[in-house]
Amino acid sequence: MAPNIQSSTIEPEIAADITVDGSKQAKREFKAQIVWRNVAIMTGLHLAGLYGLYLCFTAAQWQTIVCAILLYIISGLGITAGAHRLWSHRAYKAKFPLRVVLTIFNTMAFQNSIYEWSRDHRVHHKYSETDADPHNANRGFFFAHCGWLLCRKHPDVLEKGKTVSCEDLLQDPLVRFQRKFYLPLVFVFCFLLPTVLPNYLWGESFFNAYFVCALLRYTWTLNMTWLVNSAAHFWGRRPYDKHISPAENAVTIIGAIGEGFHNYHHTFPWDYATSELGPKFNLTTCFIDTCAYLGWAYDLKTVSPQVIRQRKERTGDTKDKGPYGYYN
Repeated sequence: MAPNIQSSTIEPEIAADITVDGSKQAKREFKAQIVWRNVAIMTGLHLAGLYGLYLCFTAAQWQTIVCAILLYIISGLGITAGAHRLWSHRAYKAKFPLRVVLTIFNTMAFQNSIYEWSRDHRVHHKYSETDADPHNANRGFFFAHCGWLLCRKHPDVLEKGKTVSCEDLLQDPLVRFQRKFYLPLVFVFCFLLPTVLPNYLWGESFFNAYFVCALLRYTWTLNMTWLVNSAAHFWGRRPYDKHISPAENAVTIIGAIGEGFHNYHHTFPWDYATSELGPKFNLTTCFIDTCAYLGWAYDLKTVSPQVIRQRKERTGDTKDKGPYGYYN
C-alpha cells in the first residue's frame, strides 16, 4: 500500500519498571521516530503531483489527461484485483496470462512489490487496529493515511509480522521475478512508458507527459489506496460488524475502484467481490468477472446470502439501514 520507501527496522529501547495500576512491570516503550528522508520524498512527490494538476488546466493535451485517468485505473487494478484480492486473500485464482497483466499493472502502481504489499496487508488483517497493524487507525487519520510511511515501524509490526505466513506468494514465479527486478521494472512501467508513449502517440511534450501521466497519476493512485486505510476506517456505515472500525465508505468505493466496502471486506475477507452487491459500484469486481468470462480467472470465492444475513443480524448495526438495499 505504499511506494518503495525504506523504513528503518531499528528497535526502540526496552523500558523496565513501568508503573501500571500501582505496580511495576516490564513494558516496551515506543516513541515514533520520523524518517526525514521519507518526508522529503513524499513532500516532493505531492508538490510534483500538484504541478501536474496545474498542467492539466494550462498546457497538457486532452489526450494526455485521458491517458492519465486510464493509467490510474490500470495501475489501481494492479493493487485491487492483483495484490489485494488475488495474492493477499486468494479470493480467486488467475491463469498465467492474467497474472502477467496484473503483475505489470501492479508494477506501474509502485506501491511496493506484490510480496511486500501482500505481506503487510495480511498483517493488517490479522492484527487490525493494534500496534502490530502497519497503518493502525487508532494512531490517527494522518498516520493511517500516509504517516505510517514517514516514521519507523512499531516493533510489534516487525515481531508479529513474522508470524504471518507468506510462503505461498513466493511459489508464484511472477512474484519472485517482480521482487528480484522491482526497481528497474518500476522505472520502466511507472515512469518511462507513461512519459514516452504520449510523446510518441500524439506529440505531447515529455515534460507534460512526465508530470501528468507519471507523477500526478502516481500521486493520485497512492492517495486513493491510502484512503482505504484512513477514511474507510473512520467514516461510514457498519452494517456487517459494528464492533470493528472498517466502514462502508462511498468516497473509497469510487476512488479506490471498489475497495470502499470495507466493513464487508473485513467481515468476509475471502469474498472476491468485497461486497454483497457483486459488480454494482465495483469496477474491480467487474474486471474480475470479465476475466472469468474470458477464462482467465476462476474459482471465485463468495459468501452465501444466508451467511451474510445471519452475520448482519448478529453483529451488524441494524439501526443504520443505509442505501443500496443492505437490509432488504
